[in-house]
Amino acid sequence: MRKILLALLASFAFSPAVFAASKTDVGAPIRQFIDGFNTGDTKSAFAAYAQGDIEIVDEFAPHRWSGPKAPQDWADAYVKHATATGVTDGMVKYGAPARAEIEGDVAYVIVPTIYLYKEHGKSLVEEGKITYVLHLENDAWKISAWTWTGVKPHAPK
Repeated sequence: MRKILLALLASFAFSPAVFAASKTDVGAPIRQFIDGFNTGDTKSAFAAYAQGDIEIVDEFAPHRWSGPKAPQDWADAYVKHATATGVTDGMVKYGAPARAEIEGDVAYVIVPTIYLYKEHGKSLVEEGKITYVLHLENDAWKISAWTWTGVKPHAPK
């Protein structure tokens, strides 16, 4: 995972590509972002985001990232946090959206997730949800905001 995260940092200079997605498939950019995170495909992961200001809220400091480079700033903070706390092998598993509300060119989507990782070699798991706000740009949904909400990390059952 450390190699994946280093690759993530090394590729911040790319210009976002446009990936076609159905106007009704609000899950497409969510899958694209999480799958990119899981595999280290940063070009794909960051291309899932909308143009302009992005908002991200997550459980590690500084907890909030805002602006056009919020995804890259979040990824940088994730790597710093992971390095400082001995986190490796981070992977997010996700299910189908539990809720999706589409109103014109904006959507609100809640996705059940499980974050699996190791901390100093010890396996941990966090069940949670990621709530996304999406924006329709050029007939493709893009992420404009997300927030992670999860339980306290614990050993797998």
